[in-house]
Amino acid sequence: MGLPRDTMLFGFVEKLTQEQRGYVDSIFDKQVTIVNAKAGSGKTTLAVACADLLNKPLVYIFAPVEEGKMGFRPGTQRNKEAEYYQPLIDALYEIGENPSKVIYDVENIEAQKRGDVWVYPRSHIFARGTNIKDSTVIIAEAQNFTRGELKKVLTRIHDSCTVIIEGHDGQNDLSNPNKSGFVPYIEYLAPYDFVNVVQLTKNFRGRLSTIADEMTW
Repeated sequence: MGLPRDTMLFGFVEKLTQEQRGYVDSIFDKQVTIVNAKAGSGKTTLAVACADLLNKPLVYIFAPVEEGKMGFRPGTQRNKEAEYYQPLIDALYEIGENPSKVIYDVENIEAQKRGDVWVYPRSHIFARGTNIKDSTVIIAEAQNFTRGELKKVLTRIHDSCTVIIEGHDGQNDLSNPNKSGFVPYIEYLAPYDFVNVVQLTKNFRGRLSTIADEMTW
């Protein structure tokens, strides 16, 4: 089945590479899609576009890798965390959505009353003890989750959810990259028939971004 035939995916359909089309189709066909993608490959924009079409609340889960410093920085908790979901904000603009209206905030009461709010960013820190049902779940920058953190999040998710685990095994912000759970979970989940693993290899930002992304240290 894949992407519904009656949609242009916010104008992206005619521009999709073969890899991107496989990614999009997987989101509609499988409960879990894991994408290992280069920088600038469109992984977040396409995931958010698909989430809009799936017409379920979007739970965007991120890893605040500098959480220990957050308490010492100015601003509210939302201000401190916002930098971690800037890709989400950019993706919403790409599909013509106003982030200030559709992203949940305790202060946007009128947007909530109108039913405009459908996006719920949250740190994995708040996943313990919660239940995530009937939602599209994007686990963003999954390479920055430890094995334990990914386990904590995945064990909160019900089968009524569509899950997109997006990451890049070539970049990592953990103090000890060996603790990342991204690649281990790719290997662990890949054999299951409700899971699909895809790759996006083209960086659309251009040659500088591509060359920098290929740098090994």
